[in-house]
Amino acid sequence: MEKRGITSVPLYELEKLIAETRLLAARYRETTGQALPVTGEIARFDAARQLGLELLDPREPGVDALGSGDRDGRRYQIKGRMISKEGKAGYRIGQLNTNGDWTHVALVLLDTDFEPYEIYEASREEILNALQDASGKRTRRGAMSVAKFQVIGDLVWSRENGLEESVWNNY
Repeated sequence: MEKRGITSVPLYELEKLIAETRLLAARYRETTGQALPVTGEIARFDAARQLGLELLDPREPGVDALGSGDRDGRRYQIKGRMISKEGKAGYRIGQLNTNGDWTHVALVLLDTDFEPYEIYEASREEILNALQDASGKRTRRGAMSVAKFQVIGDLVWSRENGLEESVWNNY
């Protein structure tokens, strides 16, 4: 069997597969109350599509995509989180690879249909400073809450507005 990477799949085919995966993941969650472990791959696809990133295949440790255009030269670690109840506290993003060769992290927030509604971006310096300032074993291992990421990061894309203006960008 020929091994194919994400970059060798035609874009239309990949979009169709992701759309089917969204439907399946939402239905599975609705039926069982459990999530399929597909959020990360959906988030990688959405971040690349909405922010104009080039997905790496094969991935480098801690780096999922490269920036282009206004984001040229940036190396992204991409995280995703499905949020089932707005305002519910305690959502956490997956563990960050603090040793990887990334410059930015993109956090894709998905609704219960696994559709993106916001994408936040934070620089390596902001992330590492936030992790250093916090206490606890989880934080030392590279874990962070969604709320904390939203505070230190910038909203760069939303379902309502598309790409956000970077007037208040910290970079």
